[in-house]
Amino acid sequence: MQNGRYCKFGGEFRLYSDNPTNKRRGEDYKSQRKDRKVNTEAHARMRTGNRGVLLNFFILRVRGHFFCVMASDYLIKTVKGYENYIEHKGIDEQVLDAYREASKVALFNNKDNDGLKISGRARQLYEQFIMNSTGGTSWDLEKYAFENGTYYQILDDFYDLILAEAKNKCVDSYFRYIEKKREPKERFYMPRRKQFLKIGLVDGLQGMIDDKYDMLLISLIPGAGKTSIEKFFLSGVIGWYPKDFNLFYSHSSDITRMFYDGELDIVKNLGEYCWHDIFPNLAVSGENAKMEQFNVGKYKPFPSVQCTSVGSKNAGKVRASKFLLVDDMIGGIEEALNRNILDKLWDKYAVDARQRKIQDTDGNNCKEIHIATRWSVHDVIGRIQKMYEGNNRVKTIAVPDIDPKTGKSNFDYEYSGFTVEFFEDQQLLMDDVSYRCLYKQEPIEREGLLFPEEKTRRYLNLPHGAPEIITAQCDTKGKGTDYFVLPVLQKYGEDYYCVDCVCDNTADYELQYENASNIIVDNQVQECEFERNAGGDRVALEVNKRVEQKGWICNITDTPTETNKEARIYQCSSWILQHVIFKDSSLYTPKEPYGVMMSLLTRYSVSDKKQLDDVPDVFSNFAIRMTAGTREARVEAVHNPFRGGYR
Repeated sequence: MQNGRYCKFGGEFRLYSDNPTNKRRGEDYKSQRKDRKVNTEAHARMRTGNRGVLLNFFILRVRGHFFCVMASDYLIKTVKGYENYIEHKGIDEQVLDAYREASKVALFNNKDNDGLKISGRARQLYEQFIMNSTGGTSWDLEKYAFENGTYYQILDDFYDLILAEAKNKCVDSYFRYIEKKREPKERFYMPRRKQFLKIGLVDGLQGMIDDKYDMLLISLIPGAGKTSIEKFFLSGVIGWYPKDFNLFYSHSSDITRMFYDGELDIVKNLGEYCWHDIFPNLAVSGENAKMEQFNVGKYKPFPSVQCTSVGSKNAGKVRASKFLLVDDMIGGIEEALNRNILDKLWDKYAVDARQRKIQDTDGNNCKEIHIATRWSVHDVIGRIQKMYEGNNRVKTIAVPDIDPKTGKSNFDYEYSGFTVEFFEDQQLLMDDVSYRCLYKQEPIEREGLLFPEEKTRRYLNLPHGAPEIITAQCDTKGKGTDYFVLPVLQKYGEDYYCVDCVCDNTADYELQYENASNIIVDNQVQECEFERNAGGDRVALEVNKRVEQKGWICNITDTPTETNKEARIYQCSSWILQHVIFKDSSLYTPKEPYGVMMSLLTRYSVSDKKQLDDVPDVFSNFAIRMTAGTREARVEAVHNPFRGGYR
């Protein structure tokens, strides 16, 4: 525990913060339980102060059906009474017990839509009480209990609340409860819970249960637990909806077999998982390992879980009424680069997998969850996104390796997580395209590439002798994720060798000025042109001041851009490919500014509407300056073969 330590006093466990105030507050749980008798009077005051609401609440539990119509009124009054007590007396175990029982009534007897709101508040109170008492979370206390073979009643009470939520289709609580018996380091969910909540994965799955979404599209890094979380989710679905049936669909029979075995293990392995505690009236009623199918509960036309792969001849044998789960239709980059294969895989999904869907027992349409590595913009997820663009019933969760705002790993799990250093090593070992697909969730767009890798000119060594001129071009940063780009080029004959650059998206203006002035001075740049648009003239002035302060003289100018950016880039692409020579990839790393620049250049496509175009833009401005000698030369409208019409 950060800023805290575990302590024992008289054989009892306490987790104290180093804060002296918290030390005074520290109190072991067993002594707290003994203090119940002391607090009886306060409890009575709470009860009588709310005109017997608490008493009515317990009568309601005994006669749930009789008082069902008026349950909401009683619950509202009861919860208000508890909150009033907490405001004046603080949180104690009596009010926690009462809140937990009220939650169970709201969830089970009342069938109130606000039941999870009441239980959610109860969970907050439990966490706050444990934090006040120990300085740690319930998860910290649970780990300590496992490590030391110690029992705490407060954890059992807390899990009683979580169990009630799990039975009532709360995805987060289900994930937590089902692994209650497992050693903390062996659990899948809790060590990853913080990250899964942060990236919206749990909310997305909950949205599918709550009928907020019809389709959920998920792409995460390799090893993040995509298929495992899907497996846990489906185990809950077959318990919550035992009359319906679900289909798992993937490109590989090996994957479907692993999914089937894992799913069956969750349901049947009573020593490892708590599935039967959540669904005590359900059990596996039939299984067929060869067909990768098993059923829970009563017989139905199709089993609860069915697994099949692309190309299997199961038409008519499997159906999905509740969920169709599509996991990684593409096997690797070779398939992703083949448009014919991508078209065939789409047909397999559209004509085969999707046609297995039927309505559920309540007459609702079957929902879909897609989990995949985004190899191509033309893969199944990419085409679905295009088909349903603007549809708020289709949810996309695509999370890169590193958070661009914080620079921290999005997958730094408690156990077996992924650090920033790990991603940096992976990036060094892999080609840029594969890394961006696997770890950045940036699929390949091969169609319409203006500067593909195989066409860009590269150099290992500069020509002999001094360059004719050392020049630079700058595209200043606009809003959001735009990049500040300043390449430095040396002219030899008809060619321009790009020897250095600034390429970053920092919003720190002072850092921009400093980086730009340093690269101009370090490379002894003789002339540099800034794009005047979006405050570029101001940036040019500030950079010039710093260059002079560093003892160098450079002819820094600024010029407006008046032509259509997309058309300008397209028109100038041929000249750039012919006359600009870039460093060989062995001379820089992907994370260096030069590597970032080349990545943004080589993946620019005229067929992609949503992309960063700052790098090709700065080189197109450079091309115009070098060919025209002045920026007054106009860019003529040219036919765009990838879009049609003129730009």
